[in-house]
Amino acid sequence: MATKATLLSLFSSRERGRGDGELYSAIAASSGSSGRLASATPRRLNSFQVRDILSRAQAFVSKWDPNSSAYAKITSLWYESRQEAKEYVRSVIELQAAMLFLASSNPSSPDLIRAQSLMQTAMKRLEKEFYQILAANRDYLDPESVSGRSSTSTLEFEDDMNLDDEIREVGKSIGDVERVSALAMADLASIAECMIATGYGKECVKVYMIVRKSIIDEGLYRLGVERLSSSRMKKMDWGIMEMKIKGWIHAVKIAVKTLFYGERILCDHVFATSQHIREACFASITKEGAQLLFGFPEAVARGKKSPEKMFKMLDLYDAIAELWPDIESTFSCESSSAVRAQAVSALTKLGEAVRSMLADFEAAMQKDSAKTPVPRGGLHPLTRYVMNFLSLLADYRDILADIVAGWPMKKSLPVEISDRIDDNPISGRFAWLILVLLCKLDSKVSLYRDVAVSYLFLTNNLNYIIGKVQSSNLRFILGDMWLQLHTEKLRQYAISYVQTAWSKVAEALTEFPEEPDAESGREAFRRFSASFEEAYQSQTASIVTDDRLRESLKLSIARMVVPAYRSFHGRFSGLLMEEEGQSVV
Repeated sequence: MATKATLLSLFSSRERGRGDGELYSAIAASSGSSGRLASATPRRLNSFQVRDILSRAQAFVSKWDPNSSAYAKITSLWYESRQEAKEYVRSVIELQAAMLFLASSNPSSPDLIRAQSLMQTAMKRLEKEFYQILAANRDYLDPESVSGRSSTSTLEFEDDMNLDDEIREVGKSIGDVERVSALAMADLASIAECMIATGYGKECVKVYMIVRKSIIDEGLYRLGVERLSSSRMKKMDWGIMEMKIKGWIHAVKIAVKTLFYGERILCDHVFATSQHIREACFASITKEGAQLLFGFPEAVARGKKSPEKMFKMLDLYDAIAELWPDIESTFSCESSSAVRAQAVSALTKLGEAVRSMLADFEAAMQKDSAKTPVPRGGLHPLTRYVMNFLSLLADYRDILADIVAGWPMKKSLPVEISDRIDDNPISGRFAWLILVLLCKLDSKVSLYRDVAVSYLFLTNNLNYIIGKVQSSNLRFILGDMWLQLHTEKLRQYAISYVQTAWSKVAEALTEFPEEPDAESGREAFRRFSASFEEAYQSQTASIVTDDRLRESLKLSIARMVVPAYRSFHGRFSGLLMEEEGQSVV
């Protein structure tokens, strides 16, 4: 004979003793107090009302008992008649009210045993219907369809009888897929609410989790998300890894904005009456897949590092940082904190990897020990490599600003530079790296025997550096004052080159007696020709890598030599013509 304690144990034991995890604790906490249905729980009943409730429940339950007929076994109640399905749910809620009344007023009543048997049969039916709706509407409950809805757009209604009317009203402004999706979600919510309120939440959630987790796992698989061992990651060719990183960046956007968000919306609708259950259920379904997803960038960050890999690390960092508001809102509940922690950990590890590679990049510049001068004073390979690298890196200036914030530089910039850039970590970091490059180039000047070529070497390389800054986002990082400072330095290098390369030519045109004669004129012309030929042979062997710089240097040389030559020509050409009877060019 059932007692009150036995009955109450029935309602709670289904939630206890079979996995005391967070999810089932949430179910136990929600059972019997499920929002709107709670209004149908314990009320004063008389024996006539109890028998009437049992009779109605008997009729519904028997009709749809899979063991009673082949028709009931293969037919879906909700597919056959949604109106009758609502009445079925209402009869179950009334049956629960009768059971609670009998347990408190007449625990030895045979009607209590009968009611208990009917309830168990009804729950099996509802569990089956719940699964059928989930399975049959799999395509309409896919994350892409569901994610278009809002978690706060649950259909509100005071009575189940008005649900069809409300959905029809909504259906006027939505498509067929959305309409079917809305109906399925409403039906699932109705069954879930009933099963939770009657103490069978665990069975309901178990079915939901099996179906929905398979959808999440399949979705991630289709997106190319896979479990990679650390040993496989270490052995993987970087070219293949780059392809996987590109695929992951595409996958994470869809996974966060559609797959996980859509599941969150569905959980919020189906288990709308219990915040604890919907949060714990969502966490259980998505936790494994989400942690696998966000574990990939962390694994990449732990791999072998080199400056060339930095850009892919930054791409990964950018993808997560851009999605962080969506990650934070979708996985906002406490039960999903592990997913948020995994995403934060990925950002942290990627940031550490980028800082490490920046330090290695600087160290590589410092260690460059090439002792062979670049032929003809041309562009040093280190200059080209460093500036191409930095100009690409400048495209990530916003992300880098976040990564290097709080990462102090080992040395301070010279005042002449620090006073000419913005006071922020990213400007200082780039200015420092270029300063390291310039210092390294200065150290290579001693490799040239010809002083003029050494100045041309500095001119070519600084001109390239300035050009790269002007033509990339480095301009916005370093600013106009930095450019002005280094443009002036470039001008000084160019002047030094012209003076050291062509000053002897100009001097040869000014070294003659106060009262020159034809012989001194011929000697002056010989000196000029010799010095010009020497300078010409030397400098035509050099190279100017930039067209505009080349024209500028030509103009400077002309300004130095041509006026002196004109003066010399005017002074001596007449004397030579008188003596030799010929023109002098």
